[in-house]
Amino acid sequence: MEGAGVYLKRVFGHAQVPKLDPFLLLDDFSSESAADYLAGFPWHPHRGIETVTYIVKGKVVHEDSLGNKGAIRGGDAQWMTAGSGIIHQEMPQITEEMIGFQLWVNLPSARKMMTPRYQDASRVEIPQVDYNGAVVRVLAGSLNNVRGPVEDVVVAPEYFDATLQPLSTFQHRATRGHTTFAYVVEGEGFFDSQRLVKRGEIALFADGDGLTIRAGEGGLRFLLIAGKPLNEPVAWYGPIVMNTREELQKAFNEYADGTFIKHKPNL
Repeated sequence: MEGAGVYLKRVFGHAQVPKLDPFLLLDDFSSESAADYLAGFPWHPHRGIETVTYIVKGKVVHEDSLGNKGAIRGGDAQWMTAGSGIIHQEMPQITEEMIGFQLWVNLPSARKMMTPRYQDASRVEIPQVDYNGAVVRVLAGSLNNVRGPVEDVVVAPEYFDATLQPLSTFQHRATRGHTTFAYVVEGEGFFDSQRLVKRGEIALFADGDGLTIRAGEGGLRFLLIAGKPLNEPVAWYGPIVMNTREELQKAFNEYADGTFIKHKPNL
């Protein structure tokens, strides 16, 4: 349970650092019951990370200390760089079904105090590619010479949402030196010749793997995410991730004394 009482599946988190570097956390807050998610994530701070929210179905309203506000709806994504510090809230709205994910991406020490920013990608801005038996939405990175709308991110990410028909196959080469994983959203499939991965499970690939993913008889939908590791120390507590315990303590001291926000609100 997170936020003000949101029941979610934490696919990976603190215990897996640094195995999935530069990724820190992946939460799946999908549910058919509004009672599981309606309490939302009221005002809270972030520093030193980027949060990636992807809504497949449903709606999340957000607002922050810099004066930004808006809604992320089904098919939309938002890549938020907290940088030097943001205080925000994310409040899911009642829908028939919520299917949503939030990924935390670490920032390198040289960029942890960068100016906060957003990259919003609406449903119509995210390209869809028919690729060797799969339908793939490209949020970030490039597939078959089609680039996603999220650009200029330090870890050079790939973020694909792939849907395969029953028994069809998806092939892709992981970028050498990058961390690459898949999270199964629907169905099941073989992520190598031996490993059957089912809904709610993750597959972490070896460096430079040529990926051959075959859908099961009921089809398969998965998120495929990759990024360049930072190979830096991690000091992490709650919503703030820095490189040292001293930096972490400074962030919480600033939050307590009202000096956390380093940039003026948008007017």
